[in-house]
Amino acid sequence: MPKVRFTPHLRRFFPKLEEGPVEGVTVAEVIRALDQKHPGLAAYLVDDRGALRKHVNVFLREEPVRDRDRLSDAVAPGDEVFILQALSGG
Repeated sequence: MPKVRFTPHLRRFFPKLEEGPVEGVTVAEVIRALDQKHPGLAAYLVDDRGALRKHVNVFLREEPVRDRDRLSDAVAPGDEVFILQALSGG
């Protein structure tokens, strides 16, 4: 199973968010599995079409995911998925 990590900012909205292994063979499946453990997380990360929201970034094996629209990037056992909330402002 891939391991998922998060930036601390997401815990402000999901205080019980835990890093660790999550089932899934694509980034989309990983996010669905996370949403089962933490209801509402998927709605925060993706829009109604399933595309990543503008304020969210996902890295797979230290590289940004290629498919921000369908999240079809393949995830292998042992991969690290890093989900972060992008910060903006001045």
